[in-house]
Amino acid sequence: MDAPVVARVVRNGVVESVHHGLGVVTDAAGAVLVAVGDPGTVVLPRSANKPLQAVGCLRAGAPARDETLAVAASSHSGEPFHLDAVRRLLAAGGLTEAALRNTPDYPVDEAARIAWIAAGRPRTPLAQNCSGKHAAMVTAAAASGWDVAAYLDPTHPLQRLLAATIEEFAGEPVAAVVVDGCGAPQHGLTLAGLARAFGRLASAPDGEAARVADAMRRFPEYVGGTGRDATGLMRAVPGLVAKDGAEGVFAVGLPDGRGVAVKIADGASRGRGVLLAGLLRRAGVGPDAALATLADEVVLGHGRPVGRVEGVRLG
Repeated sequence: MDAPVVARVVRNGVVESVHHGLGVVTDAAGAVLVAVGDPGTVVLPRSANKPLQAVGCLRAGAPARDETLAVAASSHSGEPFHLDAVRRLLAAGGLTEAALRNTPDYPVDEAARIAWIAAGRPRTPLAQNCSGKHAAMVTAAAASGWDVAAYLDPTHPLQRLLAATIEEFAGEPVAAVVVDGCGAPQHGLTLAGLARAFGRLASAPDGEAARVADAMRRFPEYVGGTGRDATGLMRAVPGLVAKDGAEGVFAVGLPDGRGVAVKIADGASRGRGVLLAGLLRRAGVGPDAALATLADEVVLGHGRPVGRVEGVRLG
């Protein structure tokens, strides 16, 4: 990946590390407005694909509504209200946790994880951050009369529908299909395609896409969780939809149809906030207080702030 330096880690005035990355802003027609590096680079959006997959699940009949639709598009923290929403989504489809085929794990949220382990509970598919997506997938498969147990197979009718939905919003063919960390198929796109997809999602006037975007905006705590960047950004900026992804990915859609996407080349989540904040400022998105919070990555020394992760000037 040929990517420029986009962030540097400064400790007591000394540049300790740098992060390379890519970023893009697309307009309402999907054309590139701003590019950092090559916006045609193929990336794996990871969990940033989830809102698009949620659209496809609705089209297949998933019974997701309101909070359960927001959690379908989530990488939730595993807080009690998240797990309750996943259970409610499964129940609406006549299913239980036993139908989930995602990778067992502990909750992401530190307090929830400590409480879970202290109670002697094992890793479970429900607690894993992708369980909302999987609940949407398995209830969609059931609603359409498809094989529920095989819903993760890339050739399954549901997965073919989800791939087609992603291609529709990105305006380009899927560049690669791999296995995601949770076991579901993961679809590669160009970074510009990812931004374009989010712009179209955020500006959808009606239909399933508008329902997903509306649920994310109304219930942002279900998309991420307490203290999560995507949740905070959606709360702070009216009309915006946001979703983070593993390996340094973040995507944003604006209500006017513009899209923003970033990828940190080394896969670190550190650095993506400052790059995203810089691109949003270039796009005239505010309030600046929200962007400052997004970019506030502190470097600690003996538990005290001694530096920060700084964005590099975007030109």
